[in-house]
Amino acid sequence: MTLLTQDEYKSIAANMDLPTGAFIDGKFCPAASGKTFETVNPATGEKLADIAACGAADVDFAVEKAREAFDDGRWSRLHPSERKDVLIRLCKLMTRNAHELAVMESLDSGKTIYDCETVDVPETIHCLKWHAESIDKIYDQVSPTSDDHIAMVVREPIGVAGLVLPWNFPLLMLAWKIGPALAAGCSVVVKPAAETTLTALRVAELAMEAGLPRGVLNIVPGGGAEVGEPIGRHMDIDMVSFTGSTVTGKRFLTYSAESNAKEVVLEMGGKNPAIVMDDAENLDRVAAHVVNGAFWNMGENCSASSRLIVHKDVKAELLERVAHHAKAWNVGDPLDPETRMGALVSRAHFDKVCSYLEQADNVVLGGKAHDGAFVEATVVEVPGNDAVLAREEIFGPVLSVIEVTGYDEAIRIANDTDYGLCASIFTANVKHAIRGARAIRAGTVTVNSFGEGDISTPFGGYKQSGFGGRDNSVHAHDQYTQLKTIWIDLAEDADEAVD
Repeated sequence: MTLLTQDEYKSIAANMDLPTGAFIDGKFCPAASGKTFETVNPATGEKLADIAACGAADVDFAVEKAREAFDDGRWSRLHPSERKDVLIRLCKLMTRNAHELAVMESLDSGKTIYDCETVDVPETIHCLKWHAESIDKIYDQVSPTSDDHIAMVVREPIGVAGLVLPWNFPLLMLAWKIGPALAAGCSVVVKPAAETTLTALRVAELAMEAGLPRGVLNIVPGGGAEVGEPIGRHMDIDMVSFTGSTVTGKRFLTYSAESNAKEVVLEMGGKNPAIVMDDAENLDRVAAHVVNGAFWNMGENCSASSRLIVHKDVKAELLERVAHHAKAWNVGDPLDPETRMGALVSRAHFDKVCSYLEQADNVVLGGKAHDGAFVEATVVEVPGNDAVLAREEIFGPVLSVIEVTGYDEAIRIANDTDYGLCASIFTANVKHAIRGARAIRAGTVTVNSFGEGDISTPFGGYKQSGFGGRDNSVHAHDQYTQLKTIWIDLAEDADEAVD
């Protein structure tokens, strides 16, 4: 992706036509109530647009149209190669409009244009393309049976899927969900986060241009109580995939239990450890990974390395190198391609992160906040894993440092959390690396690096970080399909059939 200048990005922003309505049955429409809510640029506090504030009636309408589209087979029974062709056309349209999508994402979320252009938009397109290409390459099975029988194990699209998105990666999380859902043949009702609605609406518009049938992709903006809960409780939604906070995610289990026992997939919070042992090689490289893991996307990342568990013998040298690398993570205008840390998503979230900074007694680096939106890269030493800053998910650019004296202690502290999403371990000892990766209870463990894998590897967590399935990889398709056994009797007569 070629980066433009700050002035060019500002020109795109000034001339953009922002979508404002719900997108249901292939067209934009106002909320049934006529209500709207403001979406603002978190970096400046300026209003961007008034968005349709939907409610239960709009959810009902979207589900009705999604069900019609699913049942008549306009998408669900389309030939797999035809579904692939539509999604590939969508990817081409998104590529053609990549700068617009990146600017829209940055304005709405506070994310840096650098990240939007180099990570979010290209990875979104790659994710959709990967799932599109998988449509006609995932085979069903024939089970081993007797000579008189044949048994087929087939996948069928689950039906209407409710997809509830977070605000930290609006485009990418949209792709993580609609990619496999649409590939499977489902119709979907998407609730974007109220803070970050714009790009989901624009993608839906591009999907119609690409040839996606009406009613297959519906976007219903609004608040959690007004839209999220009605999706969770809807009797005609077959499954829900949610990404967001653990507190909110647990509610969807209740909604399911009190409605139609729909399937629920949850991807929730994390308090992810980065273990650095005394034999770790190239501490400068380690520090670069730690800094990237802690401060990328302003720390608004469920897989952020928010706990640095470091051996006492290398702590001082590592923190010195962390401070050096953190200098490159400057705070500033998100539309400046030189800025590495943009604005937190909202004033409410800014206040929450600042409340944790007030509890920091031993600030090694940063610790300052600016203009009701920006927080510097911050490193805090904590007395142990029981400290609030070591246990609670801050979801901001705050790295808590915990000193340990040995390998077993490091593994124990890494697992001493309610979460289990991601972890990293830095060591030159191969046995420690492999045993640590096995021992740490997390869905993704990286060795000598920070990361989440890629589109080919499943992403999700243990314990209160996840439930019911995985995003990414072919495994993501499982949550949007049902397995069916078709048993065929080949016996020549009734007596053989009975036998």
